[in-house]
Amino acid sequence: MFHVVLIEPEIPPNTGNIGRLCLATNSHLHLVKPLGFSIEDRAVKRAGLDYWADVRVTVWDSFAALQAAHLASARWFFLTTKTSAAYWNAAFCPGDFLVFGRETKGLPESLLRENAERCFTIPMPGSTRSLNLATAVGIVLYEAVRQVTLGAAASAEVPH
Repeated sequence: MFHVVLIEPEIPPNTGNIGRLCLATNSHLHLVKPLGFSIEDRAVKRAGLDYWADVRVTVWDSFAALQAAHLASARWFFLTTKTSAAYWNAAFCPGDFLVFGRETKGLPESLLRENAERCFTIPMPGSTRSLNLATAVGIVLYEAVRQVTLGAAASAEVPH
């Protein structure tokens, strides 16, 4: 349904949990090197439980390689704390790429500058600076699923 991209993930259990989210939503997980762990790491597999073997995972040497391997028409959404545009204002479609940065630093500033019109955030009133990566992916991914599901339901004929 969607593509979840983790650029330089650092914490194995987050990636395992995100793998389960991808499996639950029929989404493809893309990991961009360098990784802070091996995907064979016990912690990744433990967090992914027995589902990890079923998760569609592709590891890329660079974000540029990932982009080059997909159609120019692909739509990319960049999630960051460094914008004010709320993720629920994005109009998601099946096949979209949801791009998240590493746990300690987020996405590279250059990537954010190049894609400013495609940057979205999870609003957090109060003093919280950021959320756990797996939590953030779950919030945005399920909003995208919700939009697609509602769109499909709205376009289906309802018998009277």
